[in-house]
Amino acid sequence: MHPWRVRNYHPDDLDQLVQVWQESRTAGVHPVYSLAEIIAACSDELGVVAVSAERIVGAAACRIEEDRAWVLMLGQAAGWRDQGLGSALIAGLESRLSMRGVLRISALLPAAESRVEAFRNSRFTVEETLMYFERAVPGRPKETGCLSQVGGRLLPGGLWDALAGMTDEKHLIEQRVILPLAQDELAQTLGVLPPKAVVLFGPPGTGKTTFAKAVASRLGWPFVEVFPSRLASDPQGLASALRQAFLDIAHLEHAVVFIDEVEEIASTRKGEHPTASHGVTNELLKIIPSFREQQGRLLICATNFIRSLDKAFLRHGRFDYVLPIGPPDAAARRAIWTRYVPSTATDIDLSTLAENTERFSPADIEFAARKASQHALEYAVRHGLSATEAELTTEHYLEAISQTRATVTEAIVRDFLEDIERLART
Repeated sequence: MHPWRVRNYHPDDLDQLVQVWQESRTAGVHPVYSLAEIIAACSDELGVVAVSAERIVGAAACRIEEDRAWVLMLGQAAGWRDQGLGSALIAGLESRLSMRGVLRISALLPAAESRVEAFRNSRFTVEETLMYFERAVPGRPKETGCLSQVGGRLLPGGLWDALAGMTDEKHLIEQRVILPLAQDELAQTLGVLPPKAVVLFGPPGTGKTTFAKAVASRLGWPFVEVFPSRLASDPQGLASALRQAFLDIAHLEHAVVFIDEVEEIASTRKGEHPTASHGVTNELLKIIPSFREQQGRLLICATNFIRSLDKAFLRHGRFDYVLPIGPPDAAARRAIWTRYVPSTATDIDLSTLAENTERFSPADIEFAARKASQHALEYAVRHGLSATEAELTTEHYLEAISQTRATVTEAIVRDFLEDIERLART
C-alpha cells in the first residue's frame, strides 16, 4: 500500500504547493511554466496533490487547450522521488481529464531535465530533440454522452500493474487476451486473431471483476458493466433491454463489456416448453456473434458456477478462451493484507497472515482485518489505553483469522479443479 493518497487540490494547500514546487525544481534549470500559471491551473480544478500524514508530498497541475491537456507541474517533495509518486500523480490527473473531452496529455520539459521516469512509466512517447512527452487519452468527446448512457467509464491507468500476486492468471490473460489487442498490427502480421469474448470462472470472491477492470485499464478502453438485474425492470422485458444495451454499446469506438454472474442469464435450458429465461438465454446467444463482428471490443463474462451455464453458451466460436481464476495465492494475500493493515501498525508479520489465510477471498481478509482492529479498539477502551499506548499486533490478526470462515471451502476447490480439467480453454 502506498504511503500517500491522491486527491484534488484545495485552496488551503497553497503554501505546501509552493514548497513542493520549490523542492522539485532542478538546480540551474529554468522552468517552462511559472508558479502563477500553476496556481491558476489548480484554482481551475485542474490540480491534484499527494498527501502523506496530512502533509503534501507531491503535486501535479495541467491546463486544457481544446482537446489537449498540458502538464504544467509534476513535482515531488525532497525525499519522495523514485517511489512511483510521479506516476500516481499522472494517473490522478488522467482520471479527472478522461471525461472532459481531452484526447491527449502532453508535457514540455527543459532539455536539461533528467527526472522523466514518471512520464516514461505512464507510457508517454518522447520527441528526443524537444523533450516532448505525449500520451493519448482513450475515448472521444462525441462518445462521452453514449458512454455515460450505457453506464460506462474510463478507469485510471495502472490497475493492471497494481494487481499483486496471481502470477499464473496474470501471465495467461496478458498473453492470450491483452497482447493481441494491444499489439494488433503485430498480431495481424503474424496471423493472430484478437480475442472478442472470454469467460472467467472460479470460486466466489476470487477477483474476476478486478481482473476485468484491470484489462480495461491496461488497454485504455472504456469499461462498461452490464447488470442483468437492472435491465430486468425494463418494461419491454430483460431480453429486449439486453439487446438494446448492446446496440447502445456499438456506438463506442472501443469497449470492454463485462457481465458478472452471467449464469443468471445463460443457465442451462431445461424442459421442452420455452420459458422467459429461455428467451433471455437465446437473446444472449444471438448477441454474441454480432458483437464479435465489431472491432475494438472485448466481452468478458464471469461466473462462479460454470457448470450451470448452457452448453451452447460455451461452444467454440462464441468464446475464444475460458480462463480459470482461483483463490488469491500467497503473494496476492500478502498484498491484500497490506491494503487493510493500517500504516501505524509497523510490526505486523504479513507473511504469517498470508500463510494462515489460504482459501480466503479478498472480502474474507478485509473482514478479518476489521475484526482485529475492532477487538484492539475494545481492548484499548476497556483498559484505558491512549492512542499512543494502544497497538495492533500479529496476534490480534491471527485471532481474528481463527474466527473467520473462508468463503472458498475445500469442496469448492475440488469442484474448481475438476472444472479446469473439463471446461477450461486456455
